[in-house]
Amino acid sequence: MKTNNDWSMLREPGNGHHGMVCSGTNCGADWSMPDAKPGSSISPLDPAAATPLYRQIYDRFRDAIASGVLKPGDRIPSARALTQELGLARGTIDVAYSLLAAEGYIQPRGQAGTIVTPDLKPRGPVASPRPRTDPALAPPSFRPDSILPFQMGLPALDAFPRKVWARLGARCVRAMQPGDMVHPAVYGLPELRSQIAAYLQVSRGIICSPAQIFVTSGYRHTIALISQALLKAGDRVWLEDPGYPPTRDVFGHLRIAAVPVPVDQDGMVVSDGIRRAPKARAAVVTPAHQSPLCVSLSLPRRWALLDWATRNESWVIEDDYDGEYRYVSRPLPALKSLDQEGRVLYAGTFSKVLFPGIRLAYLVVPEPQVERFEEISQAFAGGGPQLTQAIVTAFMAEGHFARHIQRMRKLYGERRDATAAALESVLGGAMPIDSQPGGMHLILRLRGGRSDRELVARMMKAGLYGEALTDWTMARDQASALLLNFTNIGSRRIAEDLGRRILGLL
Repeated sequence: MKTNNDWSMLREPGNGHHGMVCSGTNCGADWSMPDAKPGSSISPLDPAAATPLYRQIYDRFRDAIASGVLKPGDRIPSARALTQELGLARGTIDVAYSLLAAEGYIQPRGQAGTIVTPDLKPRGPVASPRPRTDPALAPPSFRPDSILPFQMGLPALDAFPRKVWARLGARCVRAMQPGDMVHPAVYGLPELRSQIAAYLQVSRGIICSPAQIFVTSGYRHTIALISQALLKAGDRVWLEDPGYPPTRDVFGHLRIAAVPVPVDQDGMVVSDGIRRAPKARAAVVTPAHQSPLCVSLSLPRRWALLDWATRNESWVIEDDYDGEYRYVSRPLPALKSLDQEGRVLYAGTFSKVLFPGIRLAYLVVPEPQVERFEEISQAFAGGGPQLTQAIVTAFMAEGHFARHIQRMRKLYGERRDATAAALESVLGGAMPIDSQPGGMHLILRLRGGRSDRELVARMMKAGLYGEALTDWTMARDQASALLLNFTNIGSRRIAEDLGRRILGLL
């Protein structure tokens, strides 16, 4: 039964039954049963049971109220609507509701509907909640759904042009036609692919056609798509060490072996990769700002990496996660711009330049591989939300995207300088800060044999965010360091206050 209501589905603890609560103002019913149709929300009533049907309905409501699934003041389905939904006689529903009302569980409010009695005290046993994992013992999340000081992976959320975004979103919604509401294109909205191609040519020096661009739902999806198209279980892949932890996690689940390749001041040490795994099928690199050390892959090593990939018929996966944000000079051209043999796959994202909640990224594949990626996308991808892609398309087409990046580059340069100076003044003796040409975070080196993991755990308990460099490494000899994002630190004074809180945790 299709209704125009706003219902949220809730699971009834203990017995697997489900209930539904209406959170809207004009609520009828949408309380379906598995034996009535697929996708239903509560377990079926049992007509063969000794308990009458009206009593089974009563029990479900009473238990949901007692356990807190239905709360005082919540709307419940009207008797008429529940009668139609469950296909029962109206009298059966009326008896159940009368019994609930007589015992004080619910109150009819006429045309306003029926609600759980306000200020009702639970009369039955409340199911014990599932014990929550101690955050201090849980593995680090990439990335948590929070906004904490120094939280990695977040752009300057306070500086995002929300009014422009809202205006474009409203316009896209008003312009929606039936054809925009069908299944989205699995390769990405054609207009968005065209905008991305134009942007990459101007800003990153990448010459590509829209057909070479595949829109994904994030970096992990991008890596999984590449793996499904070009790699297989048992293959070996070079990964920077230290490097972004989710990369090795994704490959691990796909049974693709990660080969750690060390990083120095010039980026990935390509010669070490060749020595350790000369026949590896791919290499994942962050050439603009190595993740997390922020060094740039030198030009000689870029040529060495491309030469190895060409001779070995291997692939280079370029993760350009924040290449736009360089503060000492103009952003470096992408490694992909040097690729003459079609060995580089370029992975970009909107998470750092717009916001992570958008869940949009993109992949540029060599032209000979387009058909292969189309086949894999048809088999495994479902396509991203078309409305979101339409808003991003308008944001780019009207010039807001380029202007936003320019503003953020200036803002981040200012915030980086202010945050680094403040932390240096407070923590400099204990935690010197690396000099970096770009990126969105600072690296603070720990002295005296201190553990970065222990410090990060103490910071989390104190409401501060940090990441331990040792959690990004596969080698055992990596020095301890703290990774702190500066993009959401609004002033030097705030940074100094936060620095003193960190100092108190040392």
